[in-house]
Amino acid sequence: MTPTTRTRRDCLRWFGAAGAAIAIGSPRRLSATPLARVRERGVLTVGIYHDMPPFHVDGKGLDVELAQGLADALGVKLALLPFHADDSMNDDLRNMVWRGHYLGYGPADVLLHVPVDRPLMEGNPQVSIFAPYCRDSVAIARQLERVPQLDTLSQLADQAVAVPGQSLAGWLLIGADGGAYRNQLRTQWKNGAEAARALLRGEVAAAAGLASELESVLRGDPRYAIAPLPSPRAPRNGWAVGMAVKRDATELALALQGAVNDLATSGRLRQMFARGNVAWQAP
Repeated sequence: MTPTTRTRRDCLRWFGAAGAAIAIGSPRRLSATPLARVRERGVLTVGIYHDMPPFHVDGKGLDVELAQGLADALGVKLALLPFHADDSMNDDLRNMVWRGHYLGYGPADVLLHVPVDRPLMEGNPQVSIFAPYCRDSVAIARQLERVPQLDTLSQLADQAVAVPGQSLAGWLLIGADGGAYRNQLRTQWKNGAEAARALLRGEVAAAAGLASELESVLRGDPRYAIAPLPSPRAPRNGWAVGMAVKRDATELALALQGAVNDLATSGRLRQMFARGNVAWQAP
């Protein structure tokens, strides 16, 4: 037998043994549930949105605290996976929950800040949306000296209103009453928290956005009032905010649901929101 033949046979023997080991080991790994894999890794990877005050800004916020609480409940470490929102919620669920982003990151074990919405669930059969942990809504804040009453938008008169243009609040105000308020809207803000700070500086008489955004800046200040946006097109009771995992991650979803239930009943969830200066609303 030549050295070349021996080398070839040794290589074939090695590859055969390695292949057998992979064939034996793979079914066990593939059969492990998502929850088992999280516990085996010792890490829960949580997808959170970039630049979403008061839920996440520069590594801090309500969703960051919640993510830590979920990891603690599972007895594992936390790994945050921040990402920028895509064009739609469907895109975010695809990129961060069931397939992964084309740039090479994701999916996460769980994505936070997902609307618990029946059409969204039906349109994304690859995921489970569950565990609502708060409620949010479209709101408007006003300086009481300049706008004492606001039962209808017409009471704004011609006063300036800050609102993020690319938001539900922005779209509602731009189209309200046939566009009657377009000229008085200041729409350059990225989010409702920025709009609220413009109100705080006295640049406008009112600011619109999500209730959570406005409260995080203005709640507790007696000079301002925050109320639902008086528009018939605004969701009257707001919407529940929850999380999403892959459809087959049943055990993980149950464990996370249990963790959220414990955080709510113990009062810790309310305390998290209080630290962010937001009034927690049970979903």
